[in-house]
Amino acid sequence: MTVILETRALKRTFGAVVAAHNINIQIHAGEVMGVIGSNGAGKTTFVNMVTGYLPPSSGEILYHGDSVVGLPTRDITRKGICRSFQIPQLFAELTVIDNMLIALTIANGARPALMRRAVTPELEERAMALLDRFGIAHHAQREVGVLAQGVRKLVDIAMATVAEPQLLFLDEPTSGVSADEKMDFMGTLIAALKSTQTAVLFIEHDMEIVETFSPRVVAFYEGTILADGPTAEVLANDKVREFVIGGEFHRKSETEGGVH
Repeated sequence: MTVILETRALKRTFGAVVAAHNINIQIHAGEVMGVIGSNGAGKTTFVNMVTGYLPPSSGEILYHGDSVVGLPTRDITRKGICRSFQIPQLFAELTVIDNMLIALTIANGARPALMRRAVTPELEERAMALLDRFGIAHHAQREVGVLAQGVRKLVDIAMATVAEPQLLFLDEPTSGVSADEKMDFMGTLIAALKSTQTAVLFIEHDMEIVETFSPRVVAFYEGTILADGPTAEVLANDKVREFVIGGEFHRKSETEGGVH
């Protein structure tokens, strides 16, 4: 597969504190990758560096072979690297379709205040097509503030795809979604993104979600990469078991015939 993003010896320090060190990752076109690690392990620092929210102290970030270090976030987004946050960034008092139209208007270079003037039938059609891709078109005329958390997250992620990214970072996509809805939510999400061959890197603490939806996993620990590879291998890694996951998940998996 084609490598679309590569980091080399990526490092970030805050004074004497090393938040990330020697981060070497390759991300391929269209792949789905889970990122695991405890709070403070360096996961979000890595994502912030790649998406332009935080400059690296040293190292390289190459997107299609070109450096993106030092570029403003908006320019990185235009190149095709986008992110969705743990807490949806939505206008709760507006309808779902209006939120989508605002995102599309901004992606087209217009100011949100001029949205009504910028909206065309073609733009509305595109907004509805995006909502349909994520299985939420029937919510188009509802106010975002009344929606269940899972639906709100799908709206937020749909908005993040208006720029047609080749690489999308998701920060704990199932956070706040009820246990009964997590699997369906994640299935809808991954199917929608796979349909456009979008590469996905998602940070997640739910090991069942990771095991089900990510063929590849990267485990962070104390600012470094502890393991990177096929999910079953990483989750069975002794160091990952000890330092990242702990024994509880694996005891359950072995009892049920899961990861060995």
